Amino acid sequence: MEQKLKEKFLGAMVGSALGDAIGELAFRYQEKGHLLTVIERTEKLSYTDDTAMAIGLAESILEKREIDQQHLGDTFRRNFYQEPWRGYASGPPTIFSLVKSMGLSYVEAARSLFGGTGSLGNGAAMRIVPVGLFFHRSKNLYEMAMASAEVTHAHPVGMDGAAIQAWAIAKAVEMDPEEEFPIETFIQGLISFSRTDEIRTKMEKVCDLISKGVSPHVAADYLGRSVAIDESLPFAIYSFLRYPKSFEDCLFCAILNGGDRDTLGAMACAISGAYLGIERIPSSWRMKLENRILIENLASGLAETMER
Repeated sequence: MEQKLKEKFLGAMVGSALGDAIGELAFRYQEKGHLLTVIERTEKLSYTDDTAMAIGLAESILEKREIDQQHLGDTFRRNFYQEPWRGYASGPPTIFSLVKSMGLSYVEAARSLFGGTGSLGNGAAMRIVPVGLFFHRSKNLYEMAMASAEVTHAHPVGMDGAAIQAWAIAKAVEMDPEEEFPIETFIQGLISFSRTDEIRTKMEKVCDLISKGVSPHVAADYLGRSVAIDESLPFAIYSFLRYPKSFEDCLFCAILNGGDRDTLGAMACAISGAYLGIERIPSSWRMKLENRILIENLASGLAETMER
């Protein structure tokens, strides 16, 4: 079981990074056949801030064995200044600047954004995979996800979306991909775990769309695919539920229907990788992933030191 668990941790971390990297390519290459050719010809699949921040979150968890918001913010800030070209939105650097210039905590700075409401973007959910893995057996999963999100995304909907993504990853880790996937149970779990009307309503819509077999491009229009968490996470989850047994089909569903393609890929493929495990992800893609060894080592470290 422990070896299978490690394979699922590897699948989640590597899967999310590949979803991010290939999703980024899909902004330029929006037809599946063309995109596959580009992937085949590409020597290195480079990730964006989605994976850079997931790496930082994993690093902080491994060092502190918990969500230490100050340490996490410091880790994010250090990594940002080392690689500011990863494609960060304006939120994180603004927070880092406020912390440095005004002496605020990261949470105080995050809460000051958007007129004091905090961000409800998908940036906390896109990186949440280490939380969903390390705390997947914890009764405090929601609180851990919320604490990790609050460092940059302090809006209740932003935190709720991150927690829902963490739950999906945690649940996927525990499930056997050789058995029939319990779609209804999984979706009802998502609905029950949510704490905001915005996310809960969208999870109910996902349930309706999946049960009716609504096609991906129609579902994307209906659920949304923007940078807002309630307009991107639902379609990422839909993509996984539409194709739970195929990493590739889940990925292409998430990234080839427009919108915030790299983050949709990162979120959908984190769940898919957690469910299917590393061996069900194409090896030719894995070998091309930028900083693959670092990402795999972080995943292995989370598996070896997680909360038991």
